Amino acid sequence: MKQENFLPEDYRPAEDEPFMNERQLEWFRRELLRQKNDLLSESKSTIAGLQDGTRNIPDVADRASEETDRALELRIRDRQRKLVSKIDAALRRIDEGEFGYCQDTGEQISLKRLVARPTTTLSLEAQERHERREKVHRDD
Repeated sequence: MKQENFLPEDYRPAEDEPFMNERQLEWFRRELLRQKNDLLSESKSTIAGLQDGTRNIPDVADRASEETDRALELRIRDRQRKLVSKIDAALRRIDEGEFGYCQDTGEQISLKRLVARPTTTLSLEAQERHERREKVHRDD
């Protein structure tokens, strides 16, 4: 293992170290990969459950309830599929040296925001501007 990839188990990115240094990038890479693996394993269990769960339920209300549960599960999995794509994009940004910088302004995204949402591509201010523009256009 390379020395710069070594991270103590209790390591967390901190404001008092250089922004997006090797340790921070490695921490984010590991965090993103962990999230992706969790999502993929949940997805596999959902697929198995949906395949195994096909059964004939005579009661109409029970059948409707089960179909509603399945539809909700599929919507959740679709959102997670989209999150996996965002995780892959974030991993590419790490590889390309663009991770942690706002796509709109080029400014640093705060570490607190990145730790809370490592797939983010916008600083808090840029995200707020984006949401205000969305709201204005939605109200038209």
